[in-house]
Amino acid sequence: MTRYQRLAGLLAERIEQGLYQSGERLPSVRILSTEHGVSISTVQQAYHLLEERQLIAPQPRSGYFVTPRKAEPPVPALTRPAQRPVEITQWDAVLELLNARQEKDILQLGSGMPDLNQPTLKPLWKIMSRLGQQQDVRMLNYDNIYGVPELREQIARLAIDGGCHLTPDDIVITTGCHEALSVSIRAICQPGDIVAVESPTFHGTMQSLRGFGIKAIEIPTDSGTGISLEALELALEQWPIKAVVVVPNCNNPLGFIMPESRKRALLALAQRFDVAIVEDDVYGELAYEYPRPVTIKSFDDDGRVLLCSSFSKTVAPGLRVGWVVPGRYLDRVLHMKYIVTGSTATQTQMAAAEFVRQGHYPAHLRRMRQYYQRNLEIFTHWVRHFFPCGICVTRPQGGFLMWIELPEAFDAVKLNKALQEAKLQIAVGSLFSASGKYRNCLRLSYAQPFTERTGKALEILGAAVERAMERCGLSVHAGPSHEQEGRVSERE
Repeated sequence: MTRYQRLAGLLAERIEQGLYQSGERLPSVRILSTEHGVSISTVQQAYHLLEERQLIAPQPRSGYFVTPRKAEPPVPALTRPAQRPVEITQWDAVLELLNARQEKDILQLGSGMPDLNQPTLKPLWKIMSRLGQQQDVRMLNYDNIYGVPELREQIARLAIDGGCHLTPDDIVITTGCHEALSVSIRAICQPGDIVAVESPTFHGTMQSLRGFGIKAIEIPTDSGTGISLEALELALEQWPIKAVVVVPNCNNPLGFIMPESRKRALLALAQRFDVAIVEDDVYGELAYEYPRPVTIKSFDDDGRVLLCSSFSKTVAPGLRVGWVVPGRYLDRVLHMKYIVTGSTATQTQMAAAEFVRQGHYPAHLRRMRQYYQRNLEIFTHWVRHFFPCGICVTRPQGGFLMWIELPEAFDAVKLNKALQEAKLQIAVGSLFSASGKYRNCLRLSYAQPFTERTGKALEILGAAVERAMERCGLSVHAGPSHEQEGRVSERE
């Protein structure tokens, strides 16, 4: 982090803590330069960064002032899904979301797509170009079903940061994390089985369960600490659950990092009831704090955790390079992979292996963590500015996705249809539920650069939310309810 970024972070922290009040004049450039022992240009850059984040605003011949802000909305409370096995729905809505990727003029505000225009990806382009020019016939041939050895070796080294000590033979390369999740579920379950999932959870996992004829039981989930272990224990006592699917690090869509003590407790619960854990760690490397959080797999001593991940969110989804560490289920995972794809494309595996081996991957991750964290600050400000009161917003600890909860009478599905005229699309909350819950919620992405178009889109979205709430007879000016304030204070 540069000097001006550190200074900007310090000033932002003082603003958040109330040391600089709303509307208050900030110290002059010269005073800050002397106080912190930095150049005037460093202070000017720091102020420019805070201005970009909408935390401060300049006034001609008067200096910089703290921007007046609305009160920070509370975080969503513990979810309360119907805790019984259900048939999974929502495929048509998921397909509509996927098809919108082809529409160049639609701005997808809820997409799970990382930013692909960063300079730290330039080495990857060069590596791919060089591999293509070599005309090595291996690039056009079938690969080993386990995956390219060089790539598995690099992934084993990367896993150390997550607390896992693996060998290349522990790892199976897949076509993205989606295939890793799918083959893991199929290796454990049969049609008619029951799987426990966080609620809300990734819609791709839901649709895999649907396609395999597996029922889901949604478990209440807290936006700060993750799946309710108490509710999961009750479900395990009541139903013949075969596996638990979780995204404990930088959760999609809630953004939390599950505390380490709860990860250990979840594993102990799985051991007690003899069920498998499918751990989706695709966003884990994008945690804002370093070192990155450990995986549940790092505590696994009997091979019941299947760790799934990929480079889709950290580097580029078009590589289609993922992996699974299947533990005791290795043979069955290999069989399922053979049935589905046989082997993964060779050239992108080699490119990913070289990108990591040459040291470009850690540098890229450092940049993306800072970039997404900065985008979160900007995005959160504009959501607070444009959206009406009465909403709850998550506080992501990594990744680039946030979850917004509106009053229960609100219908985000209708809102999404109304936004089509403005060429905007959100990811409606019902996509992330087996039974179509969370119609009053939406997922937003802050992965892409914040531009004038993005700001205008959020303004349109906020106004549309306000109109919809007024039509429902909901208050758009009152602050959070006493109940919501109580939830926030309890969690703090």
